Amino acid sequence: MRILTTEGLGLALKMLLTCALATLCWPPVRAAPAGPTDDLYLLAGVLPKDSAEQIELTFWDSIKDSTHASDYEAYLKSYPNGRFAALARARIERLKAAEQKPKAPEQSRVAPAAKVPSEREPPAPKAAPKAAPEQAQPEAPAAATEKPKAPAAGVSAAKDCATCPDLIILPAGTFTMGSNTSDPSEKPAHRVTLAKPFAIGKYEVTVDQWNACVTAGACPHVGGDASRPGNTPVRDVSWDDAQQYMKWLSAQTGKAYRLPTEAEWEYAARGGTTGKFWWGEQMRKGMANCKDCGQPWQAEGPAPVGSFAANPFGLYDVNGSVWEWVSDCWHNSYKSAPADGRSWEEANCRVRVIRGGSWREGASYMPSTTRFKYDASVRNSQNGFRVVRDAQ
Repeated sequence: MRILTTEGLGLALKMLLTCALATLCWPPVRAAPAGPTDDLYLLAGVLPKDSAEQIELTFWDSIKDSTHASDYEAYLKSYPNGRFAALARARIERLKAAEQKPKAPEQSRVAPAAKVPSEREPPAPKAAPKAAPEQAQPEAPAAATEKPKAPAAGVSAAKDCATCPDLIILPAGTFTMGSNTSDPSEKPAHRVTLAKPFAIGKYEVTVDQWNACVTAGACPHVGGDASRPGNTPVRDVSWDDAQQYMKWLSAQTGKAYRLPTEAEWEYAARGGTTGKFWWGEQMRKGMANCKDCGQPWQAEGPAPVGSFAANPFGLYDVNGSVWEWVSDCWHNSYKSAPADGRSWEEANCRVRVIRGGSWREGASYMPSTTRFKYDASVRNSQNGFRVVRDAQ
């Protein structure tokens, strides 16, 4: 048996450590669809990307700095015996204890101190907040940082009621969905034909629009919705919550609203383009709401809807802002995916697809093909949605 000297053992350990840090012992992969964070690239080099361990680690990394108790509750719902379960419970206890502390008597407002932004209390928007959700109309979206181009041929606008989401009616069409050069979950690239036109939300559903449903008693209050600006995307909503909103909106308008299918979402997000992003192959500052995509950006929450340029179909915030629920059940790849754009379902499916990335992620999550999965009943502060209905 060969015995290593102290010097040889030290060299072997050094080489092993170097190999691990440089991810030379495992083919490095893009971590984007494995979960919402850029800080786990090294882990992607030493763990199978779609393993349960990798998914749990990416989940935890996406919430580890949150000041929102519901994020840790969401983690515990998915991983009650997870490696961070004890820490999650401790943080929930600490955050709830902090909420229950009696507030000091309000002082005269001669010179109020600046507040520190937090997850529950984002900085106040420049416009004065609306008085009551039940009387509020959805605020006009902020001006885009770049003048949008004229909508593509065959595209038109619609709106079914004063508090309903603005819609863009898209023509039927055929496109290539997925990518053969990216993450395994995005393969194989395949042709999909959408035989009928459909209407999709011009923006993600906003806090004001969600609160109209809350006021009607048809939707639940979600984390932080009372303190968030009304023209920002609603978040902390589960797939199940989104279904309640669709049911209420359908009853209000007499039209069948639903979540987009995953194929409809990608068709809309691409805007008739075929590149990595709808604007080309390279990230450009100011085109998406993500942490290294340019201003406006703040760590506490997404920018108001419409703060960035629209894609060629006239849709805003399909890259970044919040992850968007779609109707489909999660599948680890597109093998055997339907070619007609319908929702890809499975019996008793509880894990659904989210698309588009969020403001918390970096540029590697912004491609039109990025996808991930989430439990349908779990709320997360990065997850929102937009609506769809048939064009007729």
